[in-house]
This record gives sequence, C-alpha cells and structure tokens, in this order.
Amino acid sequence: MQISVEGKLVEAAAGASCAEVLKQALSGKRFKAALACRVRTADTEELLDLSAEVPAGALELAPVTAEDPEGLQLLRHSTSHVMAAAVQKLFPGVKVTIGPSIDSGFYYDFDAPRPFSPDDLEAIEKEMRAIIAANVPFERSVMSKGDAVALFREKGENYKVEIIEGIDADTVSLYRCGDFLDLCRGPHIPATGAVKAFKLLSVAGAYWRGDEKNPMLSRIYGTAFPDEKALKDYLAAVEEAKRRDHRRLGKELGLFSFHEDVAPGMSFWLPKGMMLRTILEDFLVREHLKRGYELVRGPQILRRELWERSGHYDHYRENMYFTEIEGDVHGVKPMNCVGHMLMYGETLHSYRDLPVRLFELGVVHRHEKSGTLHGLLRVRQFTQDDAHIICSIDQLEEEIINVMHLSADLMDLFGFKYRIFISTRPEDSIGSDEAWERATGALIKAVEKEGKPYQINEGDGAFYGPKIDIKVTDAIGREWQLSTIQVDFTLPERFDLVYVGQDGERHRPVMVHRAILGSLERFIGVLTEHFAGAFPAWLAPVQARIVNVTDAQMDYVKEMKSRLAAAGIRVETDMRNEKLGFKIREAQMAKIPYVLVVGDREVADGGFSVRLRSGENIGFRSAEDVIAMIRADSEEPFKRGGMSYSFA
Repeated sequence: MQISVEGKLVEAAAGASCAEVLKQALSGKRFKAALACRVRTADTEELLDLSAEVPAGALELAPVTAEDPEGLQLLRHSTSHVMAAAVQKLFPGVKVTIGPSIDSGFYYDFDAPRPFSPDDLEAIEKEMRAIIAANVPFERSVMSKGDAVALFREKGENYKVEIIEGIDADTVSLYRCGDFLDLCRGPHIPATGAVKAFKLLSVAGAYWRGDEKNPMLSRIYGTAFPDEKALKDYLAAVEEAKRRDHRRLGKELGLFSFHEDVAPGMSFWLPKGMMLRTILEDFLVREHLKRGYELVRGPQILRRELWERSGHYDHYRENMYFTEIEGDVHGVKPMNCVGHMLMYGETLHSYRDLPVRLFELGVVHRHEKSGTLHGLLRVRQFTQDDAHIICSIDQLEEEIINVMHLSADLMDLFGFKYRIFISTRPEDSIGSDEAWERATGALIKAVEKEGKPYQINEGDGAFYGPKIDIKVTDAIGREWQLSTIQVDFTLPERFDLVYVGQDGERHRPVMVHRAILGSLERFIGVLTEHFAGAFPAWLAPVQARIVNVTDAQMDYVKEMKSRLAAAGIRVETDMRNEKLGFKIREAQMAKIPYVLVVGDREVADGGFSVRLRSGENIGFRSAEDVIAMIRADSEEPFKRGGMSYSFA
C-alpha cells in the first residue's frame, strides 16, 4: 500500500514497521531524530513505537521528535522508566508504582524501605547514565490481564497488580528496558541512547493515589530535554524560580507566614503583607464602584438544603467543609454565587434595573488534599474578588466584553501578557444541552467580537456553565490562570430568578460569574514571584525608608517621616546605631523603592540623599521633590488604562 510521509508517497510492504516506512522518505538526520511515529487513518490518529507494525488502513505517517510537544513528553516518560530501572538495580526490594511525564519533566513514585533523600540522586543518575550508554532497547509486549496480574504478583509488585485489576480490558501492554519490566501503554523511545540530557531534581513524599489513607511513597522528580543547552537553560530558570519563591520572600520581607501544624492551607498575614493586601483590595473596590458594581457580603455558612438546590452538594461536596448546628447540617461556602442569588431574589427587579452587578471580596473555603497545598498558590481558605452579574439575554454579550476589558486593564497594570481559553461542558455537569450551547456560543461570540485569539479547552468548564479562562505569563515565562468569566443559564433557573420585562411579564435572567484576580492569596503569591518581591511603588507596603547617619539627625528624621506620611507616602525609619552602609543594604534587601539618607548637609538643605533599591544613587533631592517623585512613580502604571492611584 502507498502511504504519505511528509508529502512523499512511499510503498509499505505488508507487516512493515513504522521505522521501515519512515526511513524510505526521510533524510538520515531526520530519521535519526525520530522517537516515535504519528499514524493517521481515515478515522483515527495515534502515536506508535517505531518498531510497531504499520496498521491496516494507514494513510499518513509522520516522525515524532523531541522538538515536538508529544515527543518531548514521550522522551521524559521513557526517562522515568530509565530512572526506575536504575532505582531497582541500586535498591533491591523497592516497589514501583507510577511514573508519568509532567509539564516540567517527570516523576516516579516508589515504595521503598526508607524514603529516598537528595543524597541518593547522584548514585541514581550515575546508574542511569550507564543504562543510557548501553543503548538498551525498549521492547513492547502484550499479555492477558490475568497473566499480567500473576506475573506482577509473583514479582511482589502489589501496586502494579492493583492497577491492572482496575483496567477494563482483556489485555495489557508491557515495556521492558533491560531487566526492568513495567506496565505501560506507551509508546516509548526506541532505546535508552535517545536520552541526551537529563537531571534528577528533588525528592518528596506522596500518598498512593493521592489519598491520605494510603501508604506514603517516595517520589523522585526529574526532567529531560533534547540537548544539554535546553537542560542548562531550564535549570537556570529553576534557580531563578527558587530565588523568586514567594514562600521564601514572604518570610524575608515580613509579608506572610504559614503554620502548617495548626492551620494547614491557610495563611497568616503579617503587617507589611496586610498593608499590601489592603492596598490591593482598596484599589479593587474603587475600580469596581467606578464600573457600576455594588458591594455586598454574604454569610460564611449556609444550610445544606441550599447547596443541594444549587447542585454543589451533588457535584462539589468533596471540595466542601460541613458543620452541624442544632441538628442541621450547614456547608461552609466554597463560592459566593449562592448568597448573591438570594440577595437578588429579595427584590422583584424590572428590566430597567438590569444589569445588577454584585461584587464581594468573599472569603471561601475549599478542601484541598494536604499533599497539594503550596504556600499561597494552593490553599484551603482564600478570598475571591468575586462578582455576579444578573442581566438579560440581550445584555449578555456586552457584559462579557466589559469584564474582558476590566481583566485586560488589570493584567496590563501588573505587566502580564495573557492568553484566552474557552472551557466547555464537563462530564459532571447540570443543565440542558440548549443552555450549554447558548452559554458557550455567547462566550465565543464576545471573544471573537473583540478580535482576541483563543483556544478551546474541552471539558474543563464549571459544572453549571462554560467559562473563559485567562492565563497570564509572568516575568520568567511561567503561565498562571487568573481571570475567569462563566456564563450560567442553569442556577438562575434553580433559584427562580426573574425580572419584569417591558411586556409586563416575568422573564428569566442569565448570570455571569466572574473573578478577575481570582484568589487574592494566589494572586499575591504570583505577584510576589513576578516582581521577585520588588513591588511597584504604588503597591509596595513601604515606599520609602529614612536612614540617619548619626544621632544628630534623629529629630529631623522624625519630622520628615511625619511630613511624608501626611502626603500619603508609606514611610518608615531606621535610626539604629549601625553603619550607614549596612542600613542602606538592609533597605535594598527589603526591596524598598526609595532609601532616603539624612546627614548634616541634608538637614541643612531640607532634603534627602536619595538611593533607589537597585543601588543607584540619584543624589540630593528636596523633600518636595521626593514626594513628587514617589507620587509620579506610583501613578505612572495607571495612566495606560485611564485608571488612577489614590494617596488617601
């Protein structure tokens, strides 16, 4: 049969392997780069091992290399097998569980007599290099489910037995790499020699299947890249990410802290962090009021019956906390929408009242497994900049666009580039097909009207409606999801929300759920890492620190602190009996935008010697000039979006 390979038609003999067919059409260099093969038939497209037989009905074959996203994933997954082979050789008796590729590399979970430590990684890497140098082939075989269970039970691999018993199929595929045999769907690289650059990164604990009731396993993380340069660049980025880690910076800068022994998944806001948070919240409130939102606040707990009515009890209760009050079960709110719908329903609204935009900085609680908690980025208690817009169908498109504009303005303010995703109906959902189609269509129409590119994220919508997800890229290229805009026809139906139309009849509104920054905790964590703790002047908890040279300037320092504070500048002083250079360095390490040095000359001339946190010395400035300088620095980011900064 004839098969197309990158635009060339080649003859494929019966029983030919993918490698044999590819070799006819590709150059030597291109063929050597192939790790697997993408095969397309009239009905399907799949990745196969190069050694796999070309399936009947194949129309097109294409090489998959480490430069392709699927190829890089495949390379990393194969490297995890190499790591598992090395571990079992070095540590007899270790049981293997699962070893997938992930966005940044791979990991493998092991049940070991003792947890692995960072000290073990060097020996494991050395053994991996030996396996790679031997260019050991990956060999696929197919076995009946019963035989596979018997095989792994005999080997003492009880985790593999559990996995196989849960597979709904008569047969399973296995891959052998030297003495290491693993259950795996594949495909894999042809042989271990295709691994060119890898690094084991860290060790951690992980519960089997993510369940705290199961045994704690020992997880080894690693990564692999097509070449050493790509690996080196990635490792440099990892080090930069460590330098920016919000947990470390939060402690060093006195912003926030964590006490996992008494409040896992919850944050403690220290004075400077609370100041930063208050500045952000105050700005959000003012910006929402300017854009026609009304402020509300709902209770933290509501009776279970209400969560049943909303669908949260059936579709979300595993993420909720419950408590009992006088025999009645109450749910701690994981979202603010239910309270907002009750508030809307208290009054019979006219079409003239719409849209109704209710905004709440609402504290919510969601159950996250302890193994997933991560500083401010994954918490159990957080505050959402949450709003719900109840509007008519005719107003829906404009309201979606208005929210997109608000999101774009804020992303620009913080210096984020972003991408738009439209997440569609998940399997676990409520509402009619018609409602979902109308909601999804409204989102797509609004995004296209704004001329914004977008991607479809299949099946990742909320259980009550599709959504726009806005993902931002930070200063070192990492992507974070922040804003979400959800269209919901279903909950207004369940809560019997209505408005009186021009015809005097009652009509059903539609509701837009939206959060711009999302979780304030998570956003501040992202922002801390984005700016590496050096927040812009308008957001910095302390905008200026006054430091004296000798005790002779102490009265002047106090006078200037009061003057700057009266002008709305957030200022503190350092009058310790320390060397000037030490105090300046400490202020710069604290990421304070302006260090104002006071000596005898500055007192005489009524100003400061000004240093920036970058270390730049910009010389003497009068007190009036310093106030104007800090004001201008704080106001500058707002000018682009027509917003304003308040020193009140």
